[in-house]
Amino acid sequence: MIPAVCSKSLIRTVDLCKRPLIASITGKCRGIHSSSKKNTIMPAWVIDKYGKNDVLRFKEHMLFPVIHYPNEVIIKVHAASVNPLDVNMRNGYGAASLNMSRDPLHLNMTGREFPIILGRDVSGTVMECGLTVQYFKPGDQVWAAVPPWKQGTFAEFVVASANEISMKPKSLSHTEAASLPYVALTAWAALVNSCGLKKETCPGKRVLIIGASGGVGTAAIQLLKAWGAHVTAVCSRGASSLVTDLGADDVIDYNAANLQEQLKSRELFNVILDNVGGTTEELASQYLKPWSGATFVTLITPFLYNNDRLGIADGMMRTGITLSSKVIKHLCKGIHYRWGFFTPSGPTLDEIGELVDAGKIRPVIEKVYPFSDLPQAFQKVEEGHARGKSVIEVLHRKK
Repeated sequence: MIPAVCSKSLIRTVDLCKRPLIASITGKCRGIHSSSKKNTIMPAWVIDKYGKNDVLRFKEHMLFPVIHYPNEVIIKVHAASVNPLDVNMRNGYGAASLNMSRDPLHLNMTGREFPIILGRDVSGTVMECGLTVQYFKPGDQVWAAVPPWKQGTFAEFVVASANEISMKPKSLSHTEAASLPYVALTAWAALVNSCGLKKETCPGKRVLIIGASGGVGTAAIQLLKAWGAHVTAVCSRGASSLVTDLGADDVIDYNAANLQEQLKSRELFNVILDNVGGTTEELASQYLKPWSGATFVTLITPFLYNNDRLGIADGMMRTGITLSSKVIKHLCKGIHYRWGFFTPSGPTLDEIGELVDAGKIRPVIEKVYPFSDLPQAFQKVEEGHARGKSVIEVLHRKK
């Protein structure tokens, strides 16, 4: 008998492998469940240009999403949440790279990406499934983090790949579940994919998290503690009780004294996770154990910025040179240097969901907003210093 998690991953792998073949034979829409004719429009928050908060526009008659590929599903959104990435995308950050993903052959004119629906996190109900989707069915309660090049979740309905979604943890409400996918997957990508940490190797590892009270930081603390690591959290004094409650073994208030001076009294670390950027990179050579496989991983990279500023070709070249030089510089000191990136993954959410239902990971929510108050949620996230996620509840119209 195949274990449940392995079975899920296997089915998703089969679905993914079938997608190009079936799409090429049937075309984009033929042979796939079509959306209900009764549902042709839906309410959504959109942007028609990049800018500040005033570009957010509530659109009552946004076109209902359509399944284009046989491994996609339509999800009725019950709750979503606002991440710093959403605020940055509203401002135009990453537009060059994301538009390349949306239109790799440059068939559309500049500005044709609009209207854009932002929002990465979703918790909701499966409404329709493509023909090759086997693990999910209409009525399933699911959660997911939708990639940033796709239309997002600040709408009544959203389309996602079956390989991006997972069954919602039974112990969480939709409002609670919507706070976790993006930050948990980002933390997982940094710690597991970039640093090579996993349940078997984590016990006894010393990890320093810089910016520990944010969404990714709080998820990382809980994941690491579930796997037995020793966690030192760097945050402000006001967030110290939060990170301690989440399991941090040691808390450093970066406002109390110079951070480097405070770190001198601590034992060297195996991993540093940086959620802040700036001068934090200087800590790698001083406070990581050299020549022991120690890794510095940062989520603050110039990849999208370079592409926005220089164009795709020159931006990628500049990024490659920057990354290579940093990797070599740190490797000469016996330290691995890595960049971490959000990676959508239903199978990973399966594993995170098991930890949630086991009580090892819990949502950290600062405030819940009604759908009509989404701009206020954006404003709150843009101000920074959050003590958890800002979640959006989507109330559906009566048909």
